[in-house]
Formats: sequence, C-alpha cells, structure tokens
Amino acid sequence: MDLFQETRLTPFPLADGCLSVLPQLPLRLSNAELLARLIAETAWRAESVTLWGKAHPQPRLSAWHGEAAYTYSGLRLEPLPFTPLLLELKHAVEAACGHRFNSVLLNYYRNERDSMGMHSDDEAELGQQPVIASLSFGAARTFILRHKGTKQTLKLGLNDGTLIVMSGNTQTHWQHGINKSTRAIGPRVNLTFRYIF
Repeated sequence: MDLFQETRLTPFPLADGCLSVLPQLPLRLSNAELLARLIAETAWRAESVTLWGKAHPQPRLSAWHGEAAYTYSGLRLEPLPFTPLLLELKHAVEAACGHRFNSVLLNYYRNERDSMGMHSDDEAELGQQPVIASLSFGAARTFILRHKGTKQTLKLGLNDGTLIVMSGNTQTHWQHGINKSTRAIGPRVNLTFRYIF
C-alpha cells in the first residue's frame, strides 16, 4: 500500500505508538501561497534552549501561538494569539484528524543547515498520551523516528502539504527529529498543533 497516494489520514506501521499520514491536507490556498504567507506574516524568533545547564541557540526560527504558555528544555514560550491564517489551518487540521487543538508551534527551517534534534513531545502540560499534528509546507525533509528502547529507526519523507499525526504512546516510546543536510535545501515551515492542559 502506497500511503502517499491516499486522500485521508492513513495509519503508518509503528510499534508501541500511533502514527497517521495524509500526503496533502485539503486547503483553500495553495501550498506555495501558504508557505510565503507563513514566512512573511509570522513574528519569528531565534530562541536558545538549555541542555545540561548550557544555553544553545536553536538551529531554526520559531513562533508560539495559542491559548497557553509552553515550557520545554528550559525555555518558556508565552503565546501570541492565533492569526486568521493560523486559525484556518488549525480548523483544517482538526477536521482531518478529529481532535481539537489550542496551540501551535511553528518552526522555520531556512535551509539545509537548520534542523531539529531528537526529542519527544512529553512535557506534563501535553498530558499522558498527547496528540501532535504536524503540518509541513515547502522543501521536503526527512522525518526521523527512533525507538527509545529498541533503537529501531524509521525515516519518513515529509513533502509539501503533508500532515502527520502522532498519538497514543508515541511520545512515550519514540523520539523524532530532522537532521541537517549536506545538499542544498530550500525553506520549509512546519506547524505542530497540540492541546495544552
């Protein structure tokens, strides 16, 4: 079965977790227009996170919008309100996956040098089995999943317009991330919708 020919969220085989993929989220605007507007209209910030007592600049730009603050790796994010564009995307994501979200973290990968280290979205304010919906626009990047116990590694191409949903025990048993690349890669914006308790 070719998951990337599907027109609805389709389960992706994942031991000890739940992952679903939709190759193209149905949207009113084109992917190219959405990417351009998200880059231009977002108040991007260069943040630093604290790991093992030392501050490290994040290799990407980010923004936090929604109804609640969010804390990870020693960084506390105070929310900006949802913009009309972000609300439109939130409603499309909610319709596709059947879950409600009240916050979104946007990450702007400017080129091949930007990345996301391996991590789990397992902060207490996300609840015990968080549903994380990840929507990508722009250049394709490889999404890496690594099982915390078995060290099994899976790679999934995230293309322009792709939606993936991680739920169940995924954050308990798996880490995920985006590596740097040695080849030139254009800009990408990723939005991870979540519910903060």
